[in-house]
Amino acid sequence: MASSPPPSSPSGNRQLLPVSDGQSSLSSIVYELSQQVQAGMENMLKMITEIDQSSSGIIEEIEKCKYSAFERKRSLEEDKDRFQKAAYSVLDMLNNRENS
Repeated sequence: MASSPPPSSPSGNRQLLPVSDGQSSLSSIVYELSQQVQAGMENMLKMITEIDQSSSGIIEEIEKCKYSAFERKRSLEEDKDRFQKAAYSVLDMLNNRENS
């Protein structure tokens, strides 16, 4: 009766070769995947840098607009005060006429 060879026999080593090939394939896949992840991270870093530059420009424009709006508001308030003073002066003149 023939018995199966022990695990240390040459026929038992044949089973180890596919596992080794499998490990090699797995290592290749992991390496390739890590390369793709690294490339993706580099692309994201480039996009983040571009976004930072764009946002800096946008923030600068917003600050300019805020300053411009503040100056315009101040100018309009000054105009309003002048017109109110002029209107009160006219009303005072009209009241003085009626009293005289």
